[in-house]
Amino acid sequence: MPKPLVAYLWFLDTGIAAVIAVATILNLLAAALPGIWIPLLLSRMGTDPALSGAVILTTVTDNIGFLSFLGLATVFLL
Repeated sequence: MPKPLVAYLWFLDTGIAAVIAVATILNLLAAALPGIWIPLLLSRMGTDPALSGAVILTTVTDNIGFLSFLGLATVFLL
């Protein structure tokens, strides 16, 4: 079941569901674009992308996902 639908059914609020939907899309983009560029950058620097790429990508994705959700919630729900 999609996250925005669960949020809507739980809270019966379209604002929360919209914030979660947009934050999820931003998080997917934040995972896709750095997921392409980080291994390429590490490879050009002479580092094995398999060793540190996942750690860097997870950090970037978690931070952007967290900040996008809280930022959107602050702008649209307060």
